[in-house]
Parts: sequence; structure tokens; C-alpha cells
Amino acid sequence: MSKSEKDDLIVVGALAGAHGVRGDVRVKSFTQVPEDVFSFGPLLGEDGAVLLEAKSARPAKALFIVMPKAPRQREEWDAMKGTRLYVPRSALPEPEEDEVYVDDLVGLAVVAPDGTALGKVKAVQNFGAGDLLEIAPAGGGGAVYIPFSEEDVPEVDLETGRLVVASWQLWAGGDEADDA
Repeated sequence: MSKSEKDDLIVVGALAGAHGVRGDVRVKSFTQVPEDVFSFGPLLGEDGAVLLEAKSARPAKALFIVMPKAPRQREEWDAMKGTRLYVPRSALPEPEEDEVYVDDLVGLAVVAPDGTALGKVKAVQNFGAGDLLEIAPAGGGGAVYIPFSEEDVPEVDLETGRLVVASWQLWAGGDEADDA
């Protein structure tokens, strides 16, 4: 895999440890339709090497139990618990007009409606209640978390590399809002 292909890997899931004693592994899907995680081809590590190719997969609560084509020992799967699984961006469908891939948001400049620089998107988190943009404020200080909704983020422009946050003070609070 070339360097540019390796740089275009998109996270679609994570290993959640071994299941049983026959070489099966648990997989957590990050895709909008959870079972789609297996429809994009082999699941890769961050270096682009194949980590998992599913022979079969069955749902189990919030995970999938996967029988891999190339089984590993229980201890190997457990040692890789938490390892992120990737696919090449080219394997994914183009997003709809009003959609973006989460990975495309990381690194975007964050601005107020009047164009004032507020910071940069450091990461996108989801602690169970929806996606939150983790913003590194321009003036430094602790991260600011803003819900990724149309109300809070009315504009995302990937071409210019920026997104607009409607109410920075609401989420940044106190001194951090004044610094920005």
C-alpha cells in the first residue's frame, strides 16, 4: 500500500477482544449501519496491513462476533483489544450532499459566524449521546466540546477547511469564551 493510500484510511470499527476459544473475535462497529463494517473488504490496521477478514459475523448486543478467515489465538486477539480497524477511503461510498465523514472534520478551522477564529477541530468524540466536536481553542486552554448538530454547527465547508460554530460562549463558558 502506497503512502497516499495509507494516509486515506478511514476508521470503521475496533477490536473488542477474543470470543471463546476457537479463534473468534469481537468487533465494535463505528459505521452508521453497524453491519456495513464488513461490506468494505478486509479490515486493516493503521499501517494498512490486513488485520481481519471476516468469514462470518453475527450480532451480539452492541458488537459482532466474527469468525475470521485467518484465526488467531485468544491471547493475540485480547492483546489487540482496542485496536482500530480501517478501510481505504476509496472503498466507501461518497457521502450524501448534507453528510460528511467524521475523519473529514478533524483539522478543520473553527470560526464564529462573523469569521472570528475560535480554534481547530482536534477530534470527534461520541460518549453515547451523539457526536461531539472536540475543539482546541485558538487562545489555548482546555478542550471545548460542541454537539455536532445543524443548530450548533450550521456550516461545514470542506473546500475552505472550516466550520462555523453558532454559539461559542454557550459551550466554551467563562474565561475561555472571552479568550477566543
